[in-house]
Amino acid sequence: MAAEGPAGQPPSRSRRADAQRNREAVLTAAAAVFVTAGVDAPIRQIAARAGVGMATIYRHFPTRADLVTAVYQHQIEACAEAGPNLLAEADTPLAALHQWVDLFVDFLVTKHGLADALQSDSDRFAALHAYFLDRLLPVCAQLLDAAVESDDIKPGVQPYELMRGIGNLCIGRDNDPRYDPRRLVALLLQGLQRPQTS
Repeated sequence: MAAEGPAGQPPSRSRRADAQRNREAVLTAAAAVFVTAGVDAPIRQIAARAGVGMATIYRHFPTRADLVTAVYQHQIEACAEAGPNLLAEADTPLAALHQWVDLFVDFLVTKHGLADALQSDSDRFAALHAYFLDRLLPVCAQLLDAAVESDDIKPGVQPYELMRGIGNLCIGRDNDPRYDPRRLVALLLQGLQRPQTS
């Protein structure tokens, strides 16, 4: 009879759960470190933030490109999953759209530098970019449709145009400390809104 783990589960299941928790901790830590220190940040810095050993990171992600790619995918999924949740929880569809755009800007700020790190593997980056569009365009469309239906914003805004516009506003943030893309993104969203009638 197989020995059981501490929670009464077979050790292999317990190890799998631990491995999954470690992987999630590493991805969350790496995303945070990449924002402040870039994608070339020391692995030991990510390990310290995640509370794991460096060997754990290399076991899950043998190369830096593997880690960068996984962070990118992890953040795409988090951004995609947030959309419907925000629509369900926010006071209005417009509030949900604003909150989602904030998350999207966070993602883009982290993503800055990921493209550079993946330049040596352009096929991989092209696949990630397609994945990004496949996952996030429908979420953006859902949020826009809900805001139009509630009469919060004008109809006719295309999800791709909005996401591309926000992405363009985020360019240059790292090179100019005086530039805050969030201010311009807020102005962009303000321009989408229907004028308030008294």
